[in-house]
Amino acid sequence: MPEPAPSAPAGPRVAVIGLGAMGLPMATHLVAGLPVTVFDVAADRRALVTAAGAADAASPADAARAADIVLVAVRDQAQVTAALFGADGAATTLRPGGIVVLTSTVGPDAARDTAARLAERGIRLVDAPVSGGPTRAGTGDLLIVVGADPDALRAARPVLDRLASTLTVVGPDPGDGQALKAINQLLAGVHIAAAAEAVALARGLGLDPAVVIDSLAQGAAGSFMLADRGPRMLQAYGEGAEVRSRLDIFVKDMGIVTEVAKDAHVPTPLAAAAQQLYLLGERAGLGAQDDSSVVTVLSPRDGAGDR
Repeated sequence: MPEPAPSAPAGPRVAVIGLGAMGLPMATHLVAGLPVTVFDVAADRRALVTAAGAADAASPADAARAADIVLVAVRDQAQVTAALFGADGAATTLRPGGIVVLTSTVGPDAARDTAARLAERGIRLVDAPVSGGPTRAGTGDLLIVVGADPDALRAARPVLDRLASTLTVVGPDPGDGQALKAINQLLAGVHIAAAAEAVALARGLGLDPAVVIDSLAQGAAGSFMLADRGPRMLQAYGEGAEVRSRLDIFVKDMGIVTEVAKDAHVPTPLAAAAQQLYLLGERAGLGAQDDSSVVTVLSPRDGAGDR
């Protein structure tokens, strides 16, 4: 059984499962204020957090054995299911009354199903998808939207308050947070796609995309995604942008958006068009690259814009 590092601070014991682009900085930030145990399939990622003071674990079950709160930060619902309910899943050892904080974007139905399975074991789910990117995750500056009953939310507050600069309680049920996160991802996904079209058109017209991005970002056409992804789109035509958010994450997330919208009988034509652009990018082999690389689907690296 893993033991917290000797210098671990007092507070609820936290197990972080998943040390990817968001899980790694979140875990590292939590270590400074709470006793943390971590698990990821990649030993080198675990080593980065244990060097900061976390305890290492050999499996999700091992990480959760002494935990009060398990924070799950994995890519999709299949990984959530494996991390919690697999043979070595965290739910097999987390004590009844324990809390699972689900930070992954999986959709409302998946969150409700997960909550129901955990409830059979006496474990409560706090549905808390996060937004803001790795840099903000590492400084406790995330937007977190929450669906949870008040008692579960109160128990999870030491973790959520350390990670979030903005915490919005959407409703009392798991799935409520995921519903608002889907709306967030609709806007984010459409904005990235629109920024890619703007950069592609600038290249096609023979304009300097860097000048175009800088100019547009100052006016009414500006957006966070244009200012953030625009410069990274330019890097896509060089050595490639640092991978901060994989393109295939938006394939998943826009799929959730369009499915939720279909179930609600709400037309979302712009979201559907953006989803197709990300699918084209994935089909072109860009799935593991930064989502800004989707611009190269619209304006290829060796296309007319390269002049």
